[in-house]
Amino acid sequence: MEVFLVIIGMIFFIVIIRLIAGSVDHERIDEYISERGGKVIEKQWSPFGKGWFGTQNSRLYELKYVDKDGNIHQATCKTSALAGVYFTEDEIVGPAREIKYSSREAELEEENRRLKRQIEELKRTRNF
Repeated sequence: MEVFLVIIGMIFFIVIIRLIAGSVDHERIDEYISERGGKVIEKQWSPFGKGWFGTQNSRLYELKYVDKDGNIHQATCKTSALAGVYFTEDEIVGPAREIKYSSREAELEEENRRLKRQIEELKRTRNF
């Protein structure tokens, strides 16, 4: 019974460590892209992604992001605490204007336009 509890404890510990590493990986990738003027659109852990064979301590992620020039990229990147972030594959798949926004993002954009019109109207009526 004690051996069983030790095994369960070890499995639990490994799962917790992996979840923490995944969270840190996501932040590291987001920061890497944003430092270069881009924005991550989607990101997914890919344990058997392109370049997985021979990878020991790095974790692989498939991601889609927009670069500072507005190009949409489909990429595979490796990351680890010591190695940082580096891409094994990175392909431009289209211009940013083809991104389909969620309904919530569209609502926020419309609300921003409405508020800007309202501010302009207030400026005109109050002579600012």
